[in-house]
Amino acid sequence: MIDLTPSESIPSTPAPSHESADSLPGPDSTGVDAGPATERTSTREVDWQDFREHLATADKDGNRRWIFPKKPTGRWYQRRTILSWAMLAVMFIGPVVRIQGNPLLMINIVDRRFSILGQIFWPEDAIIFAVAMLTFLGGIMIFTTAFGRLWCGWTCPQTVLMEMVFRKLEYLIEGDAQEQKALAAAPWSPRKVRIKALKHGIFFALSFLIGNTLLSYIIGSDALIRIITDDPHEHLAGLGFMLLFTLVFYAIFARFREQACTFICPYGRFQSALLDENTMVVAYDSKRGESRAPWKRNQSIALRQAEGHGDCVNCHQCVAVCPTGIDIRNGVQMECVNCTACIDACDTVMDKIGRPRGLVRYASLNGIQHGQPLRFTARMKLYSVVLTGLILLFLGLVLTRHAVETLLLRAPGALFQSAGEGRISNLYTLKVINKSNRDLPIRLQLQNVEGQIDIMGGGLTVPRNQLGQSSVLISLPRALLKGSTTPVRIGVYSGTNHLETVKTVFVGPRDDSDTH
Repeated sequence: MIDLTPSESIPSTPAPSHESADSLPGPDSTGVDAGPATERTSTREVDWQDFREHLATADKDGNRRWIFPKKPTGRWYQRRTILSWAMLAVMFIGPVVRIQGNPLLMINIVDRRFSILGQIFWPEDAIIFAVAMLTFLGGIMIFTTAFGRLWCGWTCPQTVLMEMVFRKLEYLIEGDAQEQKALAAAPWSPRKVRIKALKHGIFFALSFLIGNTLLSYIIGSDALIRIITDDPHEHLAGLGFMLLFTLVFYAIFARFREQACTFICPYGRFQSALLDENTMVVAYDSKRGESRAPWKRNQSIALRQAEGHGDCVNCHQCVAVCPTGIDIRNGVQMECVNCTACIDACDTVMDKIGRPRGLVRYASLNGIQHGQPLRFTARMKLYSVVLTGLILLFLGLVLTRHAVETLLLRAPGALFQSAGEGRISNLYTLKVINKSNRDLPIRLQLQNVEGQIDIMGGGLTVPRNQLGQSSVLISLPRALLKGSTTPVRIGVYSGTNHLETVKTVFVGPRDDSDTH
């Protein structure tokens, strides 16, 4: 983990971290291992002035300490708001958007059908999914190495919904941070009940909307509409999932909040292995800001610098607006989601005292300590080469994917039969997956032997993006059989278009005495 903490001072307002000295096994203060944790008794008390000794969201008794972040304002917050509204619009209209009749995005695990940008994928496309997952992970690696947790603060659905929807409604209903604190500390009264009931009622309704939107990405909007409009007794499982998703999202946004990022999401811990001194992060310029001291009225910059003080006036506004309760001046921490609220808060203070903006800004450790610009490092280049190779492989697999996937297997338990006129017949089961966006009439043709092949039931037409099944009867002259098994190649056609070739074996008698 990168630490930008100035060694000469520790702020009076602590910020949390995932590291705690009391939780780490090892030797005691004398340097002698005291044995297993169950037998070791720690006599050292927690230093509550050290941000790495405790969590900002927990008090001394281990109870949760509720965070009331101040409402942020500023240019970065405005940019995030614009981007968030665009993303929310895409999220809510996504399930109803169709490309060639297929959903824009659908991950139907139950039916094992996946639609991405209107293209239907099946379990048989597992290699494409594997490459896509590797590409996604490679993209995370190079993106995080270069830009840190930009995803978390700007595009993560958890952050977007929490900060740009639920938090805004909370400010509108309960007021800013001080008013929220006062309301939480106040005894229950009719006014408090009304405010809390209104807020949680809206939160639950929004959670229902979000939960149904997610469900439509899984089962499709058409199936969701049927669950809502049909007799409830016919969709008990679907209604159960609707309620479950609603309760989960309500719990996340009404109660769990920032703890979903700090306790559950693995990305904050994963990023520690990817960040280096050249990664762009939200950082405090300790060289410019230290040492901290309040700003005195009519104080000149020259006098302040002569006294050894930097630009940080220790106003704690960066802490007041932080949605995870940390102090960015302690350096890069796991809880920081790069939401830029501290940048806006600090820039506002710098404007008031007439100092340049950027005391807290997007920068790298080398940029702050050595003035180096952001650069494309050798590690980024290596990641980029790997990522480019994965992208090309993925595109190649998608573009060369067959429109039809055919499986031809001998019918279970069926034996060969004598068809008369010196012919032997075998019964097969035919499964055809139509991955195209049009219905396909299927025709089969023997390619390497002379014989007859018939699709039972008068033929097979497979609807677009569906699975078609039928039985197939193949008859071959006994004279053409090569022992008990004969390799057979079968061409799959739609009209005159050759779609693919499948291979199977034709079973016949070992000799004349075995003929049935």
